[in-house]
This record gives sequence, C-alpha cells and structure tokens, in this order.
Amino acid sequence: MGRTSRKRSKLARRLVAASAALVMGGGGLVAVNVYANAEEGAGQPSAPAAGQQLSTISCPDVANQLPEVPPGARGAVDDRLAELDSQITRAYDRFSEAEDTGAQKSVLPPLEEQRRGTLGEIEDAMDRAGARPEGLGGMAPCTVRASDTEQGEGAGQGQGRGQGQGQSGNGPVAGDFVDITSVRPNVRRPPARRGASRGTFTTDCGRNENGKFNPDNVIVAPGVSNGAHHMHDYVGNQATDAFSGDDDLANGRTSCRNQGDRSTYYWPVLRLQNGTAEDDAQADGGGKDQNVGEIQTPSSVTLKFTGSPVGKVVAMPRFLRVITGDAKAFTNGDANANASWSCTGFENRQLKDKYPICPEGSDVVRTFNFQSCWDGRNTDSANHRTHVAFADPRTGACPRGFRAIPQLVQRVVYDVPPGPGFAVDSFPEQLHKPVTDHGDFINVFDERLMRRVASCVNSGQRCT
Repeated sequence: MGRTSRKRSKLARRLVAASAALVMGGGGLVAVNVYANAEEGAGQPSAPAAGQQLSTISCPDVANQLPEVPPGARGAVDDRLAELDSQITRAYDRFSEAEDTGAQKSVLPPLEEQRRGTLGEIEDAMDRAGARPEGLGGMAPCTVRASDTEQGEGAGQGQGRGQGQGQSGNGPVAGDFVDITSVRPNVRRPPARRGASRGTFTTDCGRNENGKFNPDNVIVAPGVSNGAHHMHDYVGNQATDAFSGDDDLANGRTSCRNQGDRSTYYWPVLRLQNGTAEDDAQADGGGKDQNVGEIQTPSSVTLKFTGSPVGKVVAMPRFLRVITGDAKAFTNGDANANASWSCTGFENRQLKDKYPICPEGSDVVRTFNFQSCWDGRNTDSANHRTHVAFADPRTGACPRGFRAIPQLVQRVVYDVPPGPGFAVDSFPEQLHKPVTDHGDFINVFDERLMRRVASCVNSGQRCT
C-alpha cells in the first residue's frame, strides 16, 4: 500500500516520547521507542484529579438493550443505530482536540441532544411498526472517563505484569500488554461425553492476500458506509460490503478453496504502530477514525468447525449471522467480550483484556470461538446476539430451547516484532483496547456442503 503522513491530534501531541527496555522470553532485551502518557499512573481507573486529562467518551450501547425489532422497522432502526455511532465518533474528535477537562466535558451536552433526537426517531420507527420501546430516552446521556492506567500483577485476565510503555495517539497504553510467559495456563474445556460430536471440518479461505478491506459492517449496520469506523480484513465472500444482501452474497465470488463455501468471515485489522501510515490515513475507517499504522496480513488463518462435547450438531441455516466479542467492550464492560489473544507455543494461556508480548520466535495469535448454539428459528436478532448462544463452559450443553450447531473457531496468526508495537482497529472512543476484539461470520455454505459439515463433525471425521 502507498504511504501517507497524518497530523497528530492535540491529544496525541500531549504524549511524550519515552524508551522502554522490554524483558522478552529467552532473556533478551529489546529497546523500543514508544509514546507514554505523561499523566499515567498505576492502579484502576478512578475519578480524574483536577487538571487531569480524560481519556474517552462512554455512552450506553443502545443496540444491546433493544427488544425484538419488527421487520418493518429494522432498516430504519439499523440506520439510526449507525448514526448514534457516528455521533460518538464526531464527539470524540472534538474531545481529543480539547485543551483541558472543561473543554472535554463540554462535548457532552450537544452529544446528549443529538442522541435524544435519534433515540426518538428509533422509538417512532418502532411505534409505527406496533412495538414502541420504553425507556430509550434514558440512554441519551454520556459520560467522560479517565484512562485505564497501567495495571499490576493479577489485573483482569492478564495474570501477569504489563511490560513497557503506552503507544501513540489514542491507545493502547502500557497496561494493555502483558508478557505471555508470566501468564498461568488458563484454558479449560468441558469433558466430552459419550455420544459427543468429535469431528472437524476445515475450510481454507486464504489470509486476505487479496487485500479486501472496508470499514463497513453488513451485520450491524447494513446499508451504511463506514458503519464500523474501523477497517476489517475479509476472507471468503468477496462481494461483502455494507450493501450486500443475501442474493449478493449467494452470487459473490469466494476466496475459499471449496467453492461451495461463500461465507463471509471478517475481523478488525491489526496494525503495527511504527509511524508508517497506510494509504487509508486520510480515509474513513483509517486515519479519519484514528486507526493509524501499517496493516498486517496474517501469516496464517485457520477456519475450523468443531462439535459439541455432549451430543450431535445440526446444520447451520443458510445466512445465519453471528458476531463473537464486543467492539465496544471497553465502555460496555466485558460481558460480551470473547476474542482471545495468545502466542504460538503458549496457547494454553488465553487473554481477553491484554495484548500478549511474545518471546522471540513466537507469533501473536487471535482466537475467535463463535457461539455454538442456535435458537432453531432465526438467522439474526435485533441485537445480533440473542438468536445464538454459548454452550455452558463447564458442561458444554446448550441453553434450553437451543440446538448445538458446528462451532466456528477462527485462529489468526501474525508474525510481528516482539513487544508492544501493535493494536487492532477499533471505534475511536474504544482506544484500541484488546478487549474490543471481535469476529463476524455469515454462513453462505451451500446447503449440501453444510450438511456434509454437520455429518463430518457428528461422525468424528477430519474433513476439508
């Protein structure tokens, strides 16, 4: 890609250059030049002291709270939900240019007014469809918050001590990284019972060698350009953008070796924050949304469908849409956070709220374990979550009323320099936190091939 430069915001210019010697696996020392927030300290987030610079804007996530949206209102509601995201992005731009906490807080009243109007439009659209929601107006106010600061040993799921200093721009910070060798093994799987479906089906769809990127999200914001406000890698269906309907996907080309798999697989790109800007530095989803740095093509991508430890699976319905993880988990909380980070050779140690610092010779791994239970009726839901569910982590059983389906497990590997020099793209106010990582999937297997997937899984075969 071509390279261009991007002027830093005032918030970024307030950061000071620092050097950190990072103790890496194998005893080596690597010195790196990074950026650290001069006002960072140790401990958990707290109310800002007088004059302390605030970190971001936090708004209630309306989409997660909506009841079922009638089909007649779905398009209007999706459009308005996307507008709420755009309002936060624009407000964050003003927030990041502010000189002090007073100026930062001044973005809140106009943002609340905008949100109140848009929430009213959502209520009206649903009212016309006969299902007016209650209480949306109470979700209009937003708050500002201080930065999460570097956390010590045992913080979150890191179970180790973060290494090094913070990165440039609007994140991440030092406490977002942890030496993987300091993390205890933490992977637990429910035991397989008699009659478990032990097979697998692996589909090879490449590593996005085609360079298919866009900042759309056809699941969450259909029909809205730049609905994600961050760039996605795509493998599989090459017709995927914000405007792709089921027919477009069914007729689209695919990067998958098996042409019966025209499914869409996508996730936020990972960038090196090395001062090199991509040619999207002035574009939506890139620099305009504070996603900067050199996009990395994965060294490998594995897409595997696995079974249930308690019984057989049923075939997925065509055009089933599934999201795992939460792109807004930094401000929403981690209830829906699910993507995991690790390093090759250490994958019995998985992190949700930390980026790993891998030893020399070990690569960064992102793992997305998708929901493996389906309600048996719907291919999507208003919040894009309630039509699917996770199996019980202790027993592997689906919730009552749900059926086990083949579980998609995505494993994405990157050969990046050791140390805290990378981050995933995110909504700008999410500050590139690792907990915001997420994956999206639309099943466009032809029905015959999907039946084969289920048969392979149920019979214990290893199929490709």
